[in-house]
Parts: sequence; C-alpha cells; structure tokens
Amino acid sequence: VIRQALAGAGLNPADVDAVEAHGTGTALGDPIEAQAILAAYGQDRERPLLLGSVKSNIGHTQAAAGAAGVIKMVLAMQHGVLPRTLHAEEPSSHVDWTAGAVEVLKDSVDWPRVEGRARRAGVSSFGLSGTNAHVVLEEPPVVAEPEPEPEPVSVPVAGGVVPWVVSGRTGAALRGQAGRLAEFVSADERLGVAEVGGALVRSRSLFEHRAVVWGSDRAELLRALESVVSGEEALNAATGTARRDARTAFLFAGQGSQRLGMGRELYDTHPVFADAFDAACAHLDTEVARPLREVVFGEDAERLNRTEFAQPALFALEVALFRLLESWGVRPDVLAGHSIGE
Repeated sequence: VIRQALAGAGLNPADVDAVEAHGTGTALGDPIEAQAILAAYGQDRERPLLLGSVKSNIGHTQAAAGAAGVIKMVLAMQHGVLPRTLHAEEPSSHVDWTAGAVEVLKDSVDWPRVEGRARRAGVSSFGLSGTNAHVVLEEPPVVAEPEPEPEPVSVPVAGGVVPWVVSGRTGAALRGQAGRLAEFVSADERLGVAEVGGALVRSRSLFEHRAVVWGSDRAELLRALESVVSGEEALNAATGTARRDARTAFLFAGQGSQRLGMGRELYDTHPVFADAFDAACAHLDTEVARPLREVVFGEDAERLNRTEFAQPALFALEVALFRLLESWGVRPDVLAGHSIGE
C-alpha cells in the first residue's frame, strides 16, 4: 500500500521525511507495521525516516484514526516541529530496527528541511479486515510574508496560581495517583505547571475521591502533592469525595465587592471574558457619566465606589465571568445573587 501511494505521487521513499503510523499498540500489529515501514521507507536514504503515532497522545480514535493523523501532520508542517510519541523511550524488541533507517520520535524535534524540496509526510490508517490506507502529504509552496509589525510588549502577571486536579476510585488510589504525578513532573524539567494543569483536566478520568493542589511554581505544587500522598494537611491542598448527584450554583456578588482593576488579568488573557465585558460596557456606557472600563481599570477608587459606577461595574464583571466559565463547559444548575447580584 505504501509503495502504491509513493508510485501514485511520483516519489521515492527518501522524498518523505516522516510517517504518522496507525500504531495499533499491540504486539501483533505494531511489528507488522514497523517492518513494512522499514522495508518501504527505510532503504537507500541519507537521513532516517522519523516515525510517530498520535494514538500515544489521545488514545485510539476508531474510525477517525487516519483523520487524526492527517490533522497532526498538517499542524506539524505548519509549526515546523515533529511531536514526540509518548512512552516510546525503548523501541520494541519485536522489531528488527537494523533493517532500515527509521527512528521513533521519542523526543520532539524541529522538522529538518532538505534543500530543494518541500517537507512531506506519510500517514497510515489500517481498518478492520485489511482496509489499509496510506496518504502522502506535502506542504504548500512557501510564500514570502510581509515584515511583521513589532510585537507589543507584554508584562507577565506575577503571582499566578495554577491548580492541579487528581482523582481516584478510592483514597489509596488517589494518593497513589498523586505520587505518580509528582514523580512524573519531577523527572521532566520541560513540563510547565500550566501545561500539566491543563492536561490533568482535559485528558484524565474524573473519579469520586479527589484532590486539588495549587501553587505558583513547580516546587510549591510538588510539596502540596507530597502532602496529599502522606495525608498531611497543607495550606494549598484539599481532598474530598465528590457526590455524583451534586449540583452547581453560581452566586453573583453585591455592592461592596468592587475593587480597582478587577478582572484586568482575565481581560488581558481570555478573549471570551474581554468580549463579554466590552459588550456589557458598551450597553452600560449609555447610562453612566464616564466609560465604565476606564473607571474599573483606572486609578480612582473613590469614583469606582460610587453607586452609579460600582453597581454596573460589578454587573459587567460578573456577566464576563459567567461567559468565561460557560466557555469552559461549566454551567450552573442554580443561580443566586446578593443585592445588585440578584
């Protein structure tokens, strides 16, 4: 199938830089696929073919396996980086890797560019009953882009707190999961605390026994994880058991909770929040003496504390907070409000 695809494209095996394997993840399927790639792509080439599979990142995609592989390689071309394949530090002993020039992508690498030709990648998808497919992708012609305008200077916000969420079916499983997470993060300095936090909520199952640790840096978060493992109390760690029938409530606050700059960090970092805040301000500005955003993000606390500014400012802020949480999939079963929050 691979040779037919190359022949149809008028290419030699060495004209392709990388292959996105189907990657069955089985002792039967992987050696068969690897040996085919070694035979079809691994011969008579100066640079080794780079081999990976998106299944190590997102699991088995069933009928969409080929589509996921195409998306991955298109993005890899766009960014000029071939992503690493997880849990592939030791190549399978069931494959004769000396049979051709093929290397498994155990680390992310810049996509090497061969002078005089475009980047190309093969994508394999193997379905039930031998419905095999292989496609060769080629990047579009490089078009000279205009000189970019200077980037605006952005000042990082100090003191940002990141939560890490861990869960298990039992208390012991929860502690074990916290320990494994601490070992994993400690072993790889490349992992950012925000990336770890995002992966924990996007890619892990959620069980009844839960722990949340929070901190602004790796060391603080790791110490909190250790407290979960040992059962000790910590100021930045909490554990508990979730109820399956629990409901979520949002409370809109009343006058008195306003402060200068409230929502500014969210406004600068989350377009959903900024759009909702701006929309509310555009409506409210027709009724107040000064532009509301200037008052909220300004320097005059006394002005913000005046009722005619404090109440619409809190309304705009909390509508924007609601829209931000809504964009993350958090929807309340119950709404309540205090004072203007009603």
